[in-house]
Amino acid sequence: MADQTKHTSTRSPLAYENDAFVKGPDGRPLRILAEYAEPLARFRREKIQDTVVFFGSARFHSLSRAEQTVQSLTGPGKQPAADHEQVTHRAHRAVDMAHYYEDARRLAHMLTAWSRTLPGKRHRFVVTTGGGPGIMEAANRGAREAGGKTIGLNIALPCEQEPNPYITPELNFEFHYFFMRKLWFAYLAKALVVFPGGFGTLDELFEILTLAQTEKLAKKMTVLVYGEEYWRRVLNLEVLADAGTIAPEDVNLFQFVDTPEAAFAKLQENLIRDHLQSPPQAKRHQPEIATTRR
Repeated sequence: MADQTKHTSTRSPLAYENDAFVKGPDGRPLRILAEYAEPLARFRREKIQDTVVFFGSARFHSLSRAEQTVQSLTGPGKQPAADHEQVTHRAHRAVDMAHYYEDARRLAHMLTAWSRTLPGKRHRFVVTTGGGPGIMEAANRGAREAGGKTIGLNIALPCEQEPNPYITPELNFEFHYFFMRKLWFAYLAKALVVFPGGFGTLDELFEILTLAQTEKLAKKMTVLVYGEEYWRRVLNLEVLADAGTIAPEDVNLFQFVDTPEAAFAKLQENLIRDHLQSPPQAKRHQPEIATTRR
């Protein structure tokens, strides 16, 4: 008897529509590439030419919020908890450190207000942060209050870091891979301002200093370290220079600043000299992202 069974074939999904593949181990190269290509497309669409990156602690609060916390712990009728002294001490320290939040906010406002006066169709020196709370929120907030665009490069973490509300919606990114996030911090940046912070801030600072030291940056980048009193207790690069593990001139890869006004003056001076005054054609480096068509 002839076989009457009908054989039907089911079309296989397109590779890029196959979630099991794209989200599995073999799709990792595609996911990495997506974290390059998708931000690139958005930056071009939003006409972002370059950035100034702000790093710093996610744990600092605005002065008003820090003072409210102290008041909530010390107000009349409050019953002290067992660890009241320790909690109160931390709350008072948060008030002490809140001036860094306010300084970052003011500096970002000053920088953005100035950059908006620059001629051209593309946005210059756009304030960029890691997109979270603390110093990141302060810088995005100051730029937003000055009427400018501002970028947040967030990272997906086990304990979720929510994007702060001051990021320009079209420039609110979330990355899975730390190294792709770091690429976007460095690739567009013309300057870096490093406020007091912890492990993450140190990691980000030394990433840029290493690129500068090894001449892997195809541009001049100003690195300002904000809060000399804090950072002198954390960093002692003279020890490295004395031991011969870095060159003596490497200690000059960054400058200390202590006020928004001093930081802005240094940023403005260096950005004008290094990136707004047209250099001779022979000295030009890689094209800006908005005009790259390779």
